[in-house]
Amino acid sequence: MAVNAARTAYQILEGGEVRGAAVFQSFIMALIALNVLSVIVETEEWVRVQYGTYLEWFEVVSLCIFAGEYALRLALYRMRGDRRRFALARFAVSPMMLVDLVVIMPLFLPFLAADTRMVRILRLLRIFAIFKLARLTDSMAEFGDVIRARASDLTLAFFVLFLVLILASSMMYYAERDAQPEVFSSIPASMWWGVVTLTTIGYGDTVPVTPLGRAIGAGVAILGIAVYAIPTGIMATAFNEYRRRGRGGGSCPHCGRSIER
Repeated sequence: MAVNAARTAYQILEGGEVRGAAVFQSFIMALIALNVLSVIVETEEWVRVQYGTYLEWFEVVSLCIFAGEYALRLALYRMRGDRRRFALARFAVSPMMLVDLVVIMPLFLPFLAADTRMVRILRLLRIFAIFKLARLTDSMAEFGDVIRARASDLTLAFFVLFLVLILASSMMYYAERDAQPEVFSSIPASMWWGVVTLTTIGYGDTVPVTPLGRAIGAGVAILGIAVYAIPTGIMATAFNEYRRRGRGGGSCPHCGRSIER
């Protein structure tokens, strides 16, 4: 009886084909949405003054529910069928369980911090509840699958981006340090210019004034478009491949996740 109850509870938590699973999943999704909305609106002074007490009670109740869900997942980890050594520890440090732990950290505010600023920062951790949707929605799960499948390619792409940023900032520092010593005072300071140029944002607060600096800036701005196209192309290709295999059923060729027809 206890085993059957545990298996049913596990199926409800994981959104299985059992009675109550859909209701539980919908409830958690609504609670996540309301918590994110609460974190956003309570930054308005008039909302905090007029409804602060209600928002605090809602926060406590929500975090208790999330904590209960977290504890129940730990208690039922054996239902996953993982018989490896240190299975519980592996499960506890999995990405989604770490997200759950971060979300419920504000419950321990009295023990973690007394400083008002730190308390506010810890309370904002509730907004990470939005990542819990990756466990509850197919689209978020699909996004996670694609990220994991192309993790090595994306790592290489961002390494190339970082390398370009270092080289561009270094060249701009040596080109502009004499003309603008207060702006391009060091390579780390020049990296702000590199970031806004490579991302094509171009705030305009840090700009080259020498002919060489402007030539470097033009080249980096053009290069930035090409550099950012690399991870975009990787993700687009991965999603197309995932969806193409999804129409025929089977599993993701990289992560092995089952894809329903």
